[in-house]
This record gives sequence, C-alpha cells and structure tokens, in this order.
Amino acid sequence: MNLPLSLKPVNEGVFAVLDAAGQHVGYLKRIGAVWKFKAVGTTISGEVEPGGGPLTAQHNMVFERPDAAEVSAGLLAG
Repeated sequence: MNLPLSLKPVNEGVFAVLDAAGQHVGYLKRIGAVWKFKAVGTTISGEVEPGGGPLTAQHNMVFERPDAAEVSAGLLAG
C-alpha cells in the first residue's frame, strides 16, 4: 500500500480512513487534544477486526489534525 489515503467524515470526532481503492482500513478518532489512528480489518468470514488489517502496525499512531496528506505520510512511511 503506497498510494495516498483519504479521510471520510463519520461525525465531528471520527473520520474513516480509506485506501486508494476505497477500502476501509481504519478510523482517525479525536481523543482529547490528539487524533489517534485505529486500524480496522476484516476476518475471512467478513467480521470486523479492530486493530487488524494492513495497517495494524500503525494502530494508535497519533496525529495533530485530520489532514489526509499528513495521515498518509505517517501511516505509509516505511
């Protein structure tokens, strides 16, 4: 996964994080004064797997703001 991610507003404190193909890979949630990435994946049977998916290693990464370019750079680095 090396293409930019996009953010889709869910509510005032949550954005869905989508990969370049539009697949849901996590959430960006405002927790206090920071935004934390919460990875999401799905099991083989299609159930949601919190903390799973292709960005599991970045689960709980902190961001200052919900900016798609910054989130992409942080989550996709390395």
